[in-house]
Amino acid sequence: METVKRHPCPVCGYPGLSEPPRTRSGGGSYEICPSCGFQFGVSDDDAGETYSVWRERWRAAGMKWSSRGLRPPKDWDPATHVSRVESEALGAAPKRPKRNRGA
Repeated sequence: METVKRHPCPVCGYPGLSEPPRTRSGGGSYEICPSCGFQFGVSDDDAGETYSVWRERWRAAGMKWSSRGLRPPKDWDPATHVSRVESEALGAAPKRPKRNRGA
């Protein structure tokens, strides 16, 4: 039995996207996150939305499940998913260069 790899949404942290949000060449997948409603390649590339601005607007609106065709998974917890993606973003922030003590 083949395991289907799922990908996290970089906007809301939902762990069930069927494709990576961005292709290896940098283009959007055009998949719509069922959790936050962000469409990769459209919301960002065409409309100019950033992940963080979309995330804050979604949070302010109550972090409601976006999809009308799919129900949220039983273990769907938007606050936990968002905190995970924000923690990862902070951890990925550029580090300050070390000072050369010999200079």
